[in-house]
Amino acid sequence: MESQTSLHLTLIGPLPPPSGGMANQTRQLAQLLKQEGLTVDLVQVNPPYRPQWAGRLPGLRAVFRLIPYLMRLWQATRRADVTHIMANSGWAWHLFAAPALIISRLQGVPAIINYRGGNAGAFLQQQARIVLPILRQAKILAVPSQFLAELFERYDLPVIIVPNIVDLDRFKATADLTLRKPISTGPHLIVTRNLEALYDISTALNAFAQIHRHWPNARLTIAGSGPERQNLEVQARQLDLADAVTFPGRLELQAMVELYASAHIMLNPSRVDNTPNSVLEAWASGVAVVSTAVGGVPYLVRDDEDALLVPPTNPDAMASAVATLLEAPEKLEKLVNAGRNSAERFSWRQVKPLWLSIYQDLAEVRSQQANA
Repeated sequence: MESQTSLHLTLIGPLPPPSGGMANQTRQLAQLLKQEGLTVDLVQVNPPYRPQWAGRLPGLRAVFRLIPYLMRLWQATRRADVTHIMANSGWAWHLFAAPALIISRLQGVPAIINYRGGNAGAFLQQQARIVLPILRQAKILAVPSQFLAELFERYDLPVIIVPNIVDLDRFKATADLTLRKPISTGPHLIVTRNLEALYDISTALNAFAQIHRHWPNARLTIAGSGPERQNLEVQARQLDLADAVTFPGRLELQAMVELYASAHIMLNPSRVDNTPNSVLEAWASGVAVVSTAVGGVPYLVRDDEDALLVPPTNPDAMASAVATLLEAPEKLEKLVNAGRNSAERFSWRQVKPLWLSIYQDLAEVRSQQANA
């Protein structure tokens, strides 16, 4: 069996910006595996456009990104013992994950598909005939949640669950005790998702409007970038919340750590979801979580124990859940403490043995094939 220090892994996936869940997991996993002594060849699927003006040409920008990606992928896969492919639904699958899987097979390298995203059900329902024959070429199909495992098992695909990772050294309740003011001086609510329609941040704004009427010192920070920003800013003004709602844009990692450290409650209003990093980061940071009960979220959290769950697109229910925490500080504290304990399940200490075992087993298969 390959030793950890001699194992050569090609990791394929996106990197921030933007700071989406899969991009953050790719970056974090690459860093942690290098610290464990693995040789990690990272193939980024979303590098900056070269030349820069190509990014402004909708019809051509995919070509300017895809051709260099395929060349880099072919070179990196040749050197690999194992390829680890971060995969998602839609065009991301067809343009990046599927070619990586095909090239891995052509090179004789065992491949892991690490499938993510809460929209996999609809994607497979629409395109199973195209997707499944390629997906079955993976030696391992790994997913971060029981929700996705059950979905793929319906298609007779064997699945391994490997949880997402949260950096407990960065995101922690004691990150900076001076940043979190007493809740009595004004509750601080946050949203830390990309500003896209599927995350339905409009519902969080409408819920906050109700909270603000009863707690006029409350404030909301909506951290992230995306196409919905202008609409959300207009909505905040129409709700007369311009002075209470802040849009700092996309935050770098340390600024995000500080945002969590200053917050009391995190709102996750998404319509589609799987295992959101924002919930894990909030838990680790000592922030109470109020989330919609969609996709993989009910598999991740325990309602009324380490989070409060509400129906999607229902600002009244979200506002009511927040109000129960503001009116009962002991309940908020109970949620926070339980969330900290839940975050431990996603530490690198817990997840590392799973990935290293998978890599080493596949590297042994690769070695046996090479010596046959």
